[in-house]
Amino acid sequence: MTIRRVLKPRHTTSAIRDAKAFRDALDEWFSANKRDYPWRRTHDPYRILVSEVMLQQTQIATVLGKGYYTRFLDRFPDLHALADADDGGLLKAWEGLGYYRRVRMLQGTARAVIERHAGGFPRELDALMSLPGIGRYTAGALRAFAFGLPAVVVDGNISRVLARLMDFKDAVDDAPGRRRIWKWAEALADPERPRSYHAAMMELGQTHCRPGTPDCHACPVARFCRCRRPARLPVKSRRTLITGITEHAVWQRDPAGRVLLHRESGSRRNGMWRLPLRDAAELQHLPEIARHNYPITRYQVTLHVHHGNAGKSIIAPQKHDTWVHPDDCAALPVAAPFKRVITQLMRDF
Repeated sequence: MTIRRVLKPRHTTSAIRDAKAFRDALDEWFSANKRDYPWRRTHDPYRILVSEVMLQQTQIATVLGKGYYTRFLDRFPDLHALADADDGGLLKAWEGLGYYRRVRMLQGTARAVIERHAGGFPRELDALMSLPGIGRYTAGALRAFAFGLPAVVVDGNISRVLARLMDFKDAVDDAPGRRRIWKWAEALADPERPRSYHAAMMELGQTHCRPGTPDCHACPVARFCRCRRPARLPVKSRRTLITGITEHAVWQRDPAGRVLLHRESGSRRNGMWRLPLRDAAELQHLPEIARHNYPITRYQVTLHVHHGNAGKSIIAPQKHDTWVHPDDCAALPVAAPFKRVITQLMRDF
């Protein structure tokens, strides 16, 4: 039996030369197929900003499926509530999302909008980009999604769509590649329908023009797409190497039943709580009672937890270590990998 190779549909016209036809085809598809996300039901720049910051490092399924977006807005419904939040409450509301610097920058933005702009978000690109934590992408997203103003928006999904659309075989993540992608994004951006256009481009990248092998035969703009082997694009200039590291933590209770915890400072988890870490040699005489693997940035961490109460002498608390009553642990912001371990150990020990 002969197996026919199904090829990607050939392009018949240029998206750049016929931008209006490209936008119209995209808009027709999006109008009939767009997904219902809560940030698409509002024009409130604060709520849109919260969604954009959450989605920078977290998938939509996680943000919505685990209720992070709704819970955060219930806790901080407006700029003033966020601006006035104490650090512990702020981190607790962001608990589980990781990259905690994001929520502090979000609070910095809220405070700047209140102090510099009397609580109203500016609409000009330069004014938006002058706010803490807001770069070119986020400023464009606010202009498009909150204010319906002409904007240029490029995220990972849109970058992939444009690289394939233009058959761009150079790296998209170095300076020349980024400039080229943004130039095409500017040429194609719809000035009349900025809100729906950019949402459509993102959704196209999430659905049909997804990473790996895309669904080109169902793509609404396939006739504009120049590439023949889309699974090979986009090209990245560098690949992040994952380094394996080991951490050793101690699980220890005092005679009153309190747990020894550590409050981090001066790190990406500044203000978060975890089990105290020690050198492996200091804990080698103690039995291991839990092991957990978790990724963080470019590291794959193996966490070994040792039973501090099993030795002849307890492990002495160090700076920022604190004895915490079990009933108080739930109110503390705890990094996700440690929260899972602590929850298990509270139950078992």
